[in-house]
Amino acid sequence: MKIACIGAGYVGGPTMAMVALKCPEIEVVVVDINEERIKAWNSDKLPIYEPGLFEVVKECRGRNLFFSTDTKKHVGEADIVFVSVNTPTKTHGIGAGKAADLTYWEGAARLIASVSTSSKIVVEKSTVPVKTAEAIGKVLKRNCQDPNVQFEILSNPEFLAEGTAMEDLRNPDRVLVGGADTESGRKAIETLASVYAHWIPRERILTANLWSAELAKLTANAFLAQRISSINAISALCEATGADVSQVAHAIGTDSRIGPKFLNASVGFGGSCFQKDILNLCYVCESVGLKEVAEYWYQVVSMNDYQKQRFVERVISAMFNTVSQKKIAIYGFAFKKDTGDTRETPAIDVCKGLIRDGAKVCVYDPEVTPEQIFRDLSAPKFEWDRPNYSRSQSHMLENVQVVSDPAAAAEGAHAICILTEWDEFKTYDYQAMYDKMTKPAFIFDGRNTLDHVKLREIGFIVYALGKPLDPFLVKGY
Repeated sequence: MKIACIGAGYVGGPTMAMVALKCPEIEVVVVDINEERIKAWNSDKLPIYEPGLFEVVKECRGRNLFFSTDTKKHVGEADIVFVSVNTPTKTHGIGAGKAADLTYWEGAARLIASVSTSSKIVVEKSTVPVKTAEAIGKVLKRNCQDPNVQFEILSNPEFLAEGTAMEDLRNPDRVLVGGADTESGRKAIETLASVYAHWIPRERILTANLWSAELAKLTANAFLAQRISSINAISALCEATGADVSQVAHAIGTDSRIGPKFLNASVGFGGSCFQKDILNLCYVCESVGLKEVAEYWYQVVSMNDYQKQRFVERVISAMFNTVSQKKIAIYGFAFKKDTGDTRETPAIDVCKGLIRDGAKVCVYDPEVTPEQIFRDLSAPKFEWDRPNYSRSQSHMLENVQVVSDPAAAAEGAHAICILTEWDEFKTYDYQAMYDKMTKPAFIFDGRNTLDHVKLREIGFIVYALGKPLDPFLVKGY
């Protein structure tokens, strides 16, 4: 059996590496038109950072795992074709800002149809709007010259979390495979399920109809993001009333019906999927006339935007309503720890908000490159999801500095903002930093990871998100 995967990104790369590791008898080829990216996959410096990924790739590469730009050859030879291309949010036209742009998806479908001389199972791996499979099926059927070639479309959404992707692939909660309820559809489902069954217990491989599988992915992300927005909404109330959001979260998290996960209040959620998938869900709802349902889910995104804005306003008001020309150290730019991914990271909006008010931000992140930070801060909204984004211009910005040493970022700064929960931030010598900062020295902990009592003893004025306010920050009117 031969598997090809179109798209060598965060989904395609790790997923196919794990399939190759667990199924040594299957040839797995990841193809992409981006030569730079394929070159990186074939090198010692992979294009994405994910704990445990390099070891797996190293073991399988050249044995039964290959990375290539020869899309036609490998897709043509494959029995199963996974499609994990970008499905960005549209930036203009009908549904701009909400609808998914399926340009790359359709391009992949046309490629598959044009090179197929044998029947294939086509697997949707990218997150797509409900009913995409229907459209893709039409494109495949009408563009294939050979009347004997049959395509079966399956939806097999990924539920990976970045930072733990390899563990999630090795030991998933469930694998979902959706297909048509026909004889050939059921056969296709069984073929894909048997690949996963090499290492995943059968009871964890769930089957569903196509639409359910497509919608389950959007719904899972909407529910996860909703939990974050819910606790973030409560964090604002905690600050106003002297309650402590982590105590509230712990109290409700011990209720087995609610559970403790995804209840950390923060400066906001990020990542490539949450916002995009909710907007997509809203657009699908609007398209079928469910205005109230769309408005309900849209609130999750609004609350996230509010939380980021609230953080910026808190920083500015604490610093005597002016940050003009003040140096502010930003610790962490990735959207969460243990990943170099900055897609939709709250740090972008926070930095932009501070820069708009005249601040000079100095960013330190252990995994994110300076080029990436400048690119993210100078690009328009939604632009990050275009395939050639990583090759687009990275502009130097006058009010932004990126350093490779946290102490350098703090030197002469008026404040430090913690925007990612990297473990190393807890280990710093904050006394040494305090000595070199402009007084009064502030720490705005947007992730509640530091020891606030100790920082106050050193002399910092600390704003801890969702916790009782430092007396210094309380307005007297």
